[in-house]
Amino acid sequence: MKQIQILNGRLVDPLQGTETQADLFVAGGQIVGVGSAPAGFVAEETIDARGLVVAPGLVDFAARLREPGQEYKATLASEMAAAVAGGVTSVVCTPDTDPVLDEVGLVTMLRQRSKTLDLARVYPVGALTRGLKGVEITEMAQLHEAGCVAFSQGDVPIADLQVLYRAMLYAANYGFELRLRPEEASLVNDGVAHDGPYASRLGLTGIPVVAETIAIAQITQLMRATGCKVHLARVSSAAGLELIRAAKREGLKLTCDVSINHIHLVDLDIGFFDSQYRFDPPLRSVADRDAIVAALNDGTIDMICSDHAPVDDDGKLLPFAEAERGATGLELLLPLTLAWARQQHISLPVALAKISSTPAKALGFAAGLAVGQRADLLIFDPEGSWYVLPEKLKSQGKNTPFIGHEMIGQVKYTLVKGKLVYQG
Repeated sequence: MKQIQILNGRLVDPLQGTETQADLFVAGGQIVGVGSAPAGFVAEETIDARGLVVAPGLVDFAARLREPGQEYKATLASEMAAAVAGGVTSVVCTPDTDPVLDEVGLVTMLRQRSKTLDLARVYPVGALTRGLKGVEITEMAQLHEAGCVAFSQGDVPIADLQVLYRAMLYAANYGFELRLRPEEASLVNDGVAHDGPYASRLGLTGIPVVAETIAIAQITQLMRATGCKVHLARVSSAAGLELIRAAKREGLKLTCDVSINHIHLVDLDIGFFDSQYRFDPPLRSVADRDAIVAALNDGTIDMICSDHAPVDDDGKLLPFAEAERGATGLELLLPLTLAWARQQHISLPVALAKISSTPAKALGFAAGLAVGQRADLLIFDPEGSWYVLPEKLKSQGKNTPFIGHEMIGQVKYTLVKGKLVYQG
């Protein structure tokens, strides 16, 4: 590994909540000096970060990498390239591949493949039930030993609460965390959009907020009974956030995240059936979006994820109700988070904590800029302007409602394990 000096940068440490103008020194995959080089340090490479922000690499808590089995949508190679181009150095991948990540061999293969690519770090989330069918609990202990950091059903809720109860007892016994997207399937049926006036005018079948709140109520009740740690994924409603606030005040071991798309978009943005705006959970009302922003500001929402979901053109160029859900997001996580921070007058260390140090802590490591910490680094121009164009995206999926939009915040360099893996 090269010894690298990063000079003249604005160091933003979200772990400590600080901003300083100083040089940074990297060797052996770690930060070895801040401000001044350690004795014997001889730089083999120099990065001039004048006018740029130097920060810990981003940690994306929810991304679909599509491999194995869905390489027509994306490959691990394409999405790892997208990750580092977006400054994401750690990617938590969901288990809803084909086959799903419910066996040790599949998890081992994924981890080995990611190590061979040697770009971003990959943290697999194992399937909670075999085939995500919600019937038979997986061997969580074995999957954990193989490298799974938590267990999830992806976007497929468990219909049988007895199965979920047993899974939570199992997880609590081992100290594992479950990551659940709160949704009561019987209230969703064939819904495709937020159940509100706009969906009614368009003739789209609605998904009511109560589908989320009932699921949150059930999950928190089971948490009380089992002591299980739970992370609620991609909360979308004001009412759901109120339940989460109450559960946190009670002291339940509960955290949650929100998709970057739900911070900026609402159901009205669907326009005339634009399938780029079809998400799961659906884009909700302006009031729900405002509640999400407020919950980010007050700390109820712990972190922001990209909810990265690359889809091929065949999956998106369909009528709204038939189109696949989701959008590419790894390369947009940074600028869209910065846009929220500017709109809400949030400081850079606080904003970056939502996409770096907080999710990193949940994974068991520190994402900061102190000596001895990982040299997983992001160097970006906070005022750099670029346009989201299909040909500019590294991800194989070009599907996003932000195509054609100007973004402020441009990644210049990404380092993983002290190695320069991207230069823009």
